[in-house]
Amino acid sequence: MKLWSLIVLIFLFYSCNKDSEEPYKLPENPVTLISSDSIKTWKIAERYNGKVRMNMGPCFMSYRQTFLRDSSFYDNNEKTKGCGETLKGKWHLHHNSKGDPYIKLVSPQISQLLNIPENYKFFKILYLSKDTLKLAFEHQQYGNKKRIITDLFVREDLDVGDRYYHH
Repeated sequence: MKLWSLIVLIFLFYSCNKDSEEPYKLPENPVTLISSDSIKTWKIAERYNGKVRMNMGPCFMSYRQTFLRDSSFYDNNEKTKGCGETLKGKWHLHHNSKGDPYIKLVSPQISQLLNIPENYKFFKILYLSKDTLKLAFEHQQYGNKKRIITDLFVREDLDVGDRYYHH
């Protein structure tokens, strides 16, 4: 009986702890941190598919995403052969009902590029500073399996070792 009670208490503790997790609180001036005073470009330092670090080939290594203070954004895909068209649109900050912060990208291209019915996509902000932007998003993969993709972006001018990762 004591062992059963202990198991129930442990389960309740972890269940309650998970549900009461506080949302990430954005630092002051998040728009300025994302877009600087007028424009800021980010590059991917690391990408995870679930908990597995992904290899980053030429398209990921050259990928840049630029956020402008006027709420527009674009990437540089067209500048790298074979990486697709440049994605352009509008961005803004959003919070869900739990208070979790997101960047919402809106573009008529998103539906086709991500194979989703909407023309927008939410990217959960896990961390934000002047040098780092960590985002997570749900992505439907082969066989309708959904995974969380986590991207660690850094300022374009920062030198990051170990970007060309192979496991």
